[in-house]
Amino acid sequence: MFKRLFWVGLGFSIGVVAASKARSYAKAHTPAGAREFVFGRETNNVAVSTVLGLYDEFQTTRKAREAELNQQYVAASR
Repeated sequence: MFKRLFWVGLGFSIGVVAASKARSYAKAHTPAGAREFVFGRETNNVAVSTVLGLYDEFQTTRKAREAELNQQYVAASR
């Protein structure tokens, strides 16, 4: 159990760092107009905005899956 938790945590951490580095690289090597269109006007705190974006996407997906499972449960209980 602890091994699995360790590896999931390590994978999540590596994913956040990789996404943050890729995003900062893309911001540094794209023209200002394209950068603002893709990333918005805020160019500071790349890591924080990346983590917040990942968290928001996770929450959206989790809520959609939870609603789907609730519908399946209600349909099965009838």
